[in-house]
Amino acid sequence: MLKDLITSARGMLLVTLLCGVLYPLLVTGIGQVAFPGNANGQQVFVGGRLVGSKIIGQAFTDAKGNPLPQYFQTRPSGTTPADNAAATSFANYGPNSTVTEKAIAANISAYIALNGRYYPGGLTPAKVPVDAADTSASGVDPDISVRNARIQAYRIAAVRHLSLAKVRHLISTYTSGRGLGFSGEPGVDVLELNLALNRLS
Repeated sequence: MLKDLITSARGMLLVTLLCGVLYPLLVTGIGQVAFPGNANGQQVFVGGRLVGSKIIGQAFTDAKGNPLPQYFQTRPSGTTPADNAAATSFANYGPNSTVTEKAIAANISAYIALNGRYYPGGLTPAKVPVDAADTSASGVDPDISVRNARIQAYRIAAVRHLSLAKVRHLISTYTSGRGLGFSGEPGVDVLELNLALNRLS
C-alpha cells in the first residue's frame, strides 16, 4: 500500500513537472524566439509608449465615454467595460431577443448621431453597416468594414479639415484583404488608421 502511494506521488510529480512546467516553458520560449510579436499580443508602441494592440479593439472616447469625433470608431463592444481583452465575450441572445433588438437599435442611433450630419443626404438606419450596429463574436474586434470606414470618413475629413480624398487614401492604406485571399471580408485597422491621422496632424 505504501509502495503504491509513493509510486503514485512520484508519477504525479513527474507529470506535473513535464506538463505543468517544462512544456509551457518550452512553448513560451519557442513563441518568444520565432513569433515575438504574436506571443506578446501584437502590441503597438508610439515613441516608446504602449498605445494598443493590433488584435484588440479600443474605444476612442473622452473621460465620460463619449466618442471623440476626430477619430474613427471601432464596432460596438460586447464586453464590460467596452473592449475588455481580459473578458472577451458576446451576447448570447438570439436574433429574436428583445435585448438584442434594443442593443442594435441603440448602436444604430449612436452611429447616426455621430456621423449623420456629416454624411451627404444624412444617414438612415438602412444605410448603417452591420458592423456598426452589432458586436463581433469576440466583443473586441479591432477592425471595421470598408463601408463603415468610408461613412466615417466624411466626419473625419470635416473635423480634421482634411480632404475626403486624403482620408479615403488612408483608409485604403490600412485595409487588409480577405484571410488567405478568400475568407471573410476586407477590414480596416482602426488603431493604425487613427495613428496615421495623428501623424498627419
